[in-house]
Amino acid sequence: MDWKFNNDSPIYQQIMEQIKAMIATGTLKAGDKLPSVRELAIEAEVNPNTMQKALSELEREGLLCSKRTSGRYVSDNPANANILQEEMMMECIKIFIDTMKKLGYSMEDCIQFIEKYWNNDI
Repeated sequence: MDWKFNNDSPIYQQIMEQIKAMIATGTLKAGDKLPSVRELAIEAEVNPNTMQKALSELEREGLLCSKRTSGRYVSDNPANANILQEEMMMECIKIFIDTMKKLGYSMEDCIQFIEKYWNNDI
């Protein structure tokens, strides 16, 4: 896993978002086993408590599950990836629309630009 962190939000939240993105894109699939907390913490160069907090939150959200002696796994619910993809898309759209409104663009302007960009005309 390629971990990247910034100072914009707590590290555990950034870990959660990165794992969610891996689930959404299929890098992590339903049933995949995650490395141990210690291994992930070493790899991400974070405190094991920080990694534990992130994984516990993802477990609480139902994206990960623990099996008593064998570790943590991505939840067996394949709908999770679709839900995460939609949530990420909606967040990107919200940011885009808020920015375009602040810049004074209309919905029609945005649709035209999106269509041009989508068709590689820009």
